[in-house]
Amino acid sequence: MVDAQNKKLNLGVDGLTHGHVVWVFKHKDTTTFNLVGIAEPNRELAEKMSKQFGFSMDIVYPTLEEMIANTKPEAVAAFNSTIEHLNTVQVCVPKGIHVMVEKPLAVNYKMAEKMANLAQKYNIHLITNYETTWYPSNQFVNQMLNEDKKIGKPRRIIVSDGHWGPKEINVGKEFLDWLVDPVKNGGGAIVDFGCYGANLITWLRNGKMPNYVYATASTFKPDVYTKIDDDATILLEYDDMVGVVQPSWNWPFSEKILRFMAKPVMLFRMTMPT
Repeated sequence: MVDAQNKKLNLGVDGLTHGHVVWVFKHKDTTTFNLVGIAEPNRELAEKMSKQFGFSMDIVYPTLEEMIANTKPEAVAAFNSTIEHLNTVQVCVPKGIHVMVEKPLAVNYKMAEKMANLAQKYNIHLITNYETTWYPSNQFVNQMLNEDKKIGKPRRIIVSDGHWGPKEINVGKEFLDWLVDPVKNGGGAIVDFGCYGANLITWLRNGKMPNYVYATASTFKPDVYTKIDDDATILLEYDDMVGVVQPSWNWPFSEKILRFMAKPVMLFRMTMPT
C-alpha cells in the first residue's frame, strides 16, 4: 500500500464536509502519506479550505470517479455524509482501493452489511475511524485487561461522550446540514457519540456480542434539533457484565470518559481528550 521509494501512502479524500477532515490537512506534510486527490462537488467549500489549509485546487475533482482516474490513490478516506459511505466503498473496492470512513460506518445495518460484503469480496481493508479507540488512556485499559491480565473481569463499563451540541459549538454549515438529518446521518447524538461507546465496549470484550440491547433516545432541545435526538442511553446486557453508553448533545460541558469496574473491585476513570 505504500510507495516503496518514499514510504508514503498515496491517499485520496472523498468529501470535505465532515469536520474531522482537518486532521488530514494538518498532517499532509508528514512522512506517512501523499495527499494525491480530493473529491468534492462543492467548489466553494473546496476553495475555502484550499486557502485555509494550503492545498492546491489542481488536486480537487467534482466526483470520486474522476479523482481516482486522475490520481490513482492506494487508499481513500471518506469525510462525506454517513449515507454516502456506501457509495465510496462501491466505487473504490472493485478497483482494489482501501477505504477508511469516518464514524459511524453506516446509517443502518443493511448498508453496513453491503459495505462489509464488498470489502470481503474484493479483499480490501475497510476501516472506520472510531477516534476514541486510539486514545492512550483506552489503549492502556485494553492492555491491562486483555494483554497483561492485571485487572479482573469487567462487571460494568460506562462510556460517556458528549458536549453542548454541534450547533452550539458552531460546526461548519456543510457539516451541520447532514449531521442533523436523520436520513443522511442515521440519527443524532445516539449515532454521533453512541457509536464510540458501542465500539469501545465491544473492543474491550474482544468482540463478544451482548445478549440484549436496550436504548432510549430523547430530544431535550426540540427548538434546536427538530428532527433527531440530542441525548440517549444505551444498555448492553451480557452474561457476566453490563455496558452503559451515554451519548449527548445536551451537556453543559465537553467530556469523553470511560469508567471501568471489575472484580476484584477496581475503578478506572479515564478522561479522554475532547
